[in-house]
Amino acid sequence: MEYRKIKDQDKDGNIGGDDIESSRGKAHSVSNVDIERTKWKRKSVVTLTLTVLTSSQAILIVWSKRAGKYEYSVTTANFMVETLKCALSLAALARIWRSEGVTEDNRLNTTFDEVIVFPIPAALYLVKNLLQYYIFAYVDAPGYQILKNLNIISTGILYRIILKKKLSEIQWAAFILLCAGCTTAQLKSNSDRVLQTPFQGWVMAIVMALLSGFAGVYTEAIIKKRPTRNINVQNFWLYVFGMIFNAGAILVQDFDAVMNKGFFHGYSFITVLMILNHALSGIAVSMVMKYADNIVKVYSTSVAMLLTAVVSVFLFGFDLSLAFFLGSTVVSVAVYLHSAGKLQR
Repeated sequence: MEYRKIKDQDKDGNIGGDDIESSRGKAHSVSNVDIERTKWKRKSVVTLTLTVLTSSQAILIVWSKRAGKYEYSVTTANFMVETLKCALSLAALARIWRSEGVTEDNRLNTTFDEVIVFPIPAALYLVKNLLQYYIFAYVDAPGYQILKNLNIISTGILYRIILKKKLSEIQWAAFILLCAGCTTAQLKSNSDRVLQTPFQGWVMAIVMALLSGFAGVYTEAIIKKRPTRNINVQNFWLYVFGMIFNAGAILVQDFDAVMNKGFFHGYSFITVLMILNHALSGIAVSMVMKYADNIVKVYSTSVAMLLTAVVSVFLFGFDLSLAFFLGSTVVSVAVYLHSAGKLQR
C-alpha cells in the first residue's frame, strides 16, 4: 500500500512537472506572439505616419508659393529641415541616455569608418530635395506624386544590386502594376498625353527618382549594416552632413539674398508647417528603413499619391475622374501582390 501510494505520488509529481514544462512552453509561445505583435504594430504606425506625412508634402510646398513663386529661400528651408531633424535625433538620444545610460550602441562618438559613409546619401538627398521645389514649376501636387513613383523601378533594381536581395516574379509584377495604376489614376480624357507635364518636368522627375532610389537603398544598407546601433545616432550623423551641404548650397545660391533680406525672409505659417512636415518625414523614413525596408517606403509614397489627389480636390480643384478610381484599384491589387510575393519567398 505504501509503495503504491508513493508510486501514485510520483505519477502526480510527474504530471505536475509536465504541466509546468507545458506552461513554460505556452508562456514562451505567448511571449513570441507578443513580440511579433509589437513589431507589427510599430511597423504599421511608422508606415501609416510616413504615408500621411508624404501625402501632405506636395500640398504644403504648393501652398507655400505666392503668385507662383517662392518668396522664401528654398536652400534656407532645406537647411532648417536638416537642423530640425538633427535636433529631434539629439532629443531622442538624450531621453535614451537618461533612461538607459550611455552604451556602445547609443553613444555619439564613433569610428571614422562608420561616419565617412554618410556624406554620400546626404549629398544625394541635397540635390533631390532642391529639385522637389523646382519641379512644381511644371506639375501640380497630384502630378508630382505620380512622377515620384518613377523611383519604384529604380528602387527595385538597386535593392537587388546593392542589398543583394532577390525579388520574386510576383513582386516585380507588382512594381509594374503599381506604376501602371498610378499612371492610370492621372490620365486625362481631354489630353493626348498621359500627363500634362513638359519635357523639363519629366527629366527632373527621372533624376529625382534615380537620386531618391539610390540614396534610399544606400542609407538602408548603412543602417542595417550595424543593426544594434541606435537609429538616432545614425540619423544624427546623416543630418549633420545634410546641414553642412545645405549650408554650402546657401553660400553658392542664395548668399546675397540672405545677407540683404535676412535668413527667414518670406517665411509664413505654411512654410513653417512645410519644414516641420519634411523633418518628421525624414525621421519616419529612417524608422521604416530600420524596422521595415525601403520597399515599404515606396508603397507608402504610392498610397500618399492617392491621398494627395483627394485633398487636392478641395484645395486646388483637382478633378477626380473614372481613371483615378481605376488606377486606385490597380494600386490596391499591386500592394496585395507585393505582400503575397513576400510571403512566398
